[in-house]
Amino acid sequence: MWEWFINFLTWVLASIEGFVGDWGLAVIILTVIIRLILTPLMAHSTKSTVRMQLVQPKLQEIQERYADDPVRLSEEMRKVYAEMKFNPLGGCLPILLQMPVFFGLFTVAKQVPADASFFGILPSISQSVATVLQNSGWVAAVPYILFDVLFGVLTFIPMVMSVKTQSESQRTQTMTMGGVMALMMLWFGWGVPAAVLLYYVSSSLWQVVQQKVITQRITEKAKREAELEAANKPIEVDVVRKERKPRPHKKN
Repeated sequence: MWEWFINFLTWVLASIEGFVGDWGLAVIILTVIIRLILTPLMAHSTKSTVRMQLVQPKLQEIQERYADDPVRLSEEMRKVYAEMKFNPLGGCLPILLQMPVFFGLFTVAKQVPADASFFGILPSISQSVATVLQNSGWVAAVPYILFDVLFGVLTFIPMVMSVKTQSESQRTQTMTMGGVMALMMLWFGWGVPAAVLLYYVSSSLWQVVQQKVITQRITEKAKREAELEAANKPIEVDVVRKERKPRPHKKN
């Protein structure tokens, strides 16, 4: 199955290259195609996330009331998820669907011609920063290093953009996590083929634009719809309080 997917991905990339005449540009176009296919899924995920943010106080109330009853807690949480049409795994699905392409490019990059370049900026998309630096020195490695830095920066930017709606404690946690992730991506990007860097940089740029332009509109619309639904049909939490038995008095 994996071998079939690699062959299919290689064929798609070669077909695009045959049309545009550049391997690096073919990787970027492939990225755009994948992101376009995933756009409806991303939109649905964004709507679900916005709707759930509006009921966070209710979720916290449920967690406090049923802290000692995991079964009841799980049942009440499922009720809220069903009411708001929210899937906790929905936000991860677009990322998971991209992972086969992301890892497949490691193998595909080895099968493209050695001189498969990105408009001469990256003379070979099959080589990594580390390989170019070792074989050709710092001057030849500069374009690869710049793409690696961009790789790390574009990992950090979406997290910075997401902190606007977060509390102070969440903001600090998100920024710290973003900084750590950016450093990890810099280290990771140092040894991967340039084709993988091109894919990730293109995908991240798409995400930044999508988050700035498209997601903002979707968020505002979803927020209005969720607030209207919440006003017309508030979420009810079935709460059964245990009656306290009177304490026995000691006989004198």
